[in-house]
Amino acid sequence: MRYRLVFIAGLAVGYVLGTKAGRERYEQLRKSARQVAQNPAVRNTAETAAQQGRQFAGKAYHAVSEKVGDRVPDSVAQRVRSLRERAGRDGADDWGTSNT
Repeated sequence: MRYRLVFIAGLAVGYVLGTKAGRERYEQLRKSARQVAQNPAVRNTAETAAQQGRQFAGKAYHAVSEKVGDRVPDSVAQRVRSLRERAGRDGADDWGTSNT
């Protein structure tokens, strides 16, 4: 409960400060964020992190599937299979990064 109150207080403070700063400051922050996102070093780092995440997720998947085995309900197993098939179809994950 304490964390929820701190979070709500943070949202309130951010809202008040944001409204006082105005639209001009918002546009300035948005432009800066876009420049950072388009920086090649940032993009390469994000892609590397995504690749490592996919590798770790694959390892975790195999480790869990070996331990769990056939104890998973059929409905869950079918859902996982359908998600894996859908992800493999277009070659991109939900974040828009490629599986290269």
